[in-house]
Amino acid sequence: MALIMKYIDSIHHYMDKYSDPRTRDWPLMSSPLPTLALCLGYVYLVKVVGPRLMENRKPFQLKNTLIVYNFVQVVFSAWLFYEIGISGWLTGHYNFRCQPVDYSNHPKTLRMVHACWWYYFSKFTEFFDTFFFVMRKKTSQVSTLHVIHHGCMPMSVWFGVKFTPGGHSTFFGLLNTFVHIVMYTYYLFSALGPQFQKYLWWKKYLTSLQMVQFVAIMVHAFQLLFIDCNYPKAFVWWIGMHAVMFFFLFNEFYQNTYKANKARAQAARDRREAAAAAAALALANGNGTTSNGSVTSNGTANGTANGTANGHHGKNGSAVHSNGTTNGSLLNGGSSNKAADYYVRGDLPAEIEITQRRTQNQ
Repeated sequence: MALIMKYIDSIHHYMDKYSDPRTRDWPLMSSPLPTLALCLGYVYLVKVVGPRLMENRKPFQLKNTLIVYNFVQVVFSAWLFYEIGISGWLTGHYNFRCQPVDYSNHPKTLRMVHACWWYYFSKFTEFFDTFFFVMRKKTSQVSTLHVIHHGCMPMSVWFGVKFTPGGHSTFFGLLNTFVHIVMYTYYLFSALGPQFQKYLWWKKYLTSLQMVQFVAIMVHAFQLLFIDCNYPKAFVWWIGMHAVMFFFLFNEFYQNTYKANKARAQAARDRREAAAAAAALALANGNGTTSNGSVTSNGTANGTANGTANGHHGKNGSAVHSNGTTNGSLLNGGSSNKAADYYVRGDLPAEIEITQRRTQNQ
C-alpha cells in the first residue's frame, strides 16, 4: 500500500511540475482519477448495468428527447469549431506545419485554452449517445468501436488540456468538431421521423468523412517527427496513434457494414432475377399459350367430354369447329363449362361464341 501511495505522489509531483498552471484548478483538472473513473463507469454502465435494467422492459421511444439532444449537439459542436478556429487555426496565426504551445495569458491564447476545456467537456456529453441506445434497446449500436471511441476520448483529451492546451494538437479538435456538426445533423434528421429518411442517403459518406479526418490528423501529427518544432514529441505520438487506432476501427466498421450489406443486396437481386427467369421459361414451355384463337390450358384444352360441333361427334370425341380448330375449348355448348371458360378466364374469342350459338339454334 505504501508503494502505491508513493507512486501516486510521484505522479502528482510530475503533474504539478509540468502541467499548465492556467488549467490546474479548473474542474476535473487536478487529477486524472476522476476522469478515469467516469470513463470506466461509462463502460460498465452501458455494457453491464444498462442492458440488465432494460432486459425485461420495453424500449423507450425518446423521439422528442433525441431531437432536442441532437440539435443541442449540433449547436455545441458548431460553437466549439468556431472558438477553436477563431482562436488560431482560421485566423492565419497558427502554422499547420508547426505550432508550439503558447503559455502566455494573452486574451486570444486564453480563449483557445478555454475552448480546449470545453472540447474536453463535450466528450462527456457524447456519453448520452450510448445511454440513449441502451434505453431504446439498440444493442447492435453499442458496438466495441462505439464504446472504445467514447470511453477513451475524455481521458485522451484530459492530457492535452492538462499539459498542452493549445498549439499543434488542437488541430484534432478543429477537425473533430466539424465532423460532429455533420454527424449530429444526420442524427437530428434521423430522429425527426420516416419522412426525412429520403434525405439520409449520405450515411456511408459520413463514415468515410470520419476516416478522412483520422488520416489528416495522422499526417498533421506525425510530420513533427521529421521536422524541428518546439512541441512535445510525446503528444505527437499520443495524438497520432489515437488517429491510427480509430482509423482502423472505423475502417473495419465500414467494411462490415457497407461492403457486406452491398454483397447481401447483390445476392438477393441475383436470386430474384433467377426466379423471374425460371418463371418466364416455364411460361414459354406451354403454361397459358394460345394457337389460332383457341384457348389452351397446359398446352391443350382437351375438350373431349362429349364434344360436339354442328350437332355431330368428332373423332375421339373432340369438339371440331368450323374454323378447323381441334381439341376445342367449348364443351357441351351452352353449359357451365363455357361460362367458366369465358367469364372466369375471359379468354374465349367472341367470334367462336357467336358460331357456337348459331350451331345451337340450328
